[in-house]
Amino acid sequence: MGVKTLAAVAVLGGLVGGGAALTLAPLVAPGGPSGDSVRTYLLDHPEVIPEAMQRLQDREQGKAVAAIGGDLIKPFGSAYTGNPQGDVTLVEFYDYNCGYCRASLPQLKQLTQADPKLRIVYRELPILAPSSRDAARASLLAASQGKFAAFHDALYAGGPVSEATIAAAAAKAGVDMSKMAAFQAQADAEIRRNLEAAGRLGLNGTPSWIVGNRILSGAQPIEELQKAIAAARNG
Repeated sequence: MGVKTLAAVAVLGGLVGGGAALTLAPLVAPGGPSGDSVRTYLLDHPEVIPEAMQRLQDREQGKAVAAIGGDLIKPFGSAYTGNPQGDVTLVEFYDYNCGYCRASLPQLKQLTQADPKLRIVYRELPILAPSSRDAARASLLAASQGKFAAFHDALYAGGPVSEATIAAAAAKAGVDMSKMAAFQAQADAEIRRNLEAAGRLGLNGTPSWIVGNRILSGAQPIEELQKAIAAARNG
């Protein structure tokens, strides 16, 4: 990135407001570009603005991800797929009532099949309906019993979330639902932690993805997820 593009990032950082630490001062020092020349460059090359804004957004999101730390990529029980010792972790915040989350299942299977070093961690974010929380509790119970993946697939395959489809998915996965009463407080604590993390990260829907220091929102083409995974792996 050239000095004028760096200056563009700095200008845009100032426009974003208090959350952005970039300033133009170092770039208008003797020998650097002037404010007028930066403005002229931006007007002549508006194509740099999306790139600059993306870099600024990535930097600010990276700070938010780093502030939460390793808890974000640590699965609850068996709530992961892929390589448990993978060198890159893709985190999905999801809701069982989310059609886009359901549609992402084949992509996630394809990712882990094609990338033996990838781990995908699933975090419950039950925000779409009251039944979402019931499903999340059952899913966490399944994860505590080492049966997350089987329950996850069975519930998504079972149609609209309901008491009946949750029970059917639990039975198919071999989840002991008689333990729910004793487990519910633990499940609710995990859901609360996920909701708090989502708030701190600025997530406002499902699916939302975290990989490395990047946040991706909404359904993503598999190529975008692969690009983000490669970027995280390459540092």
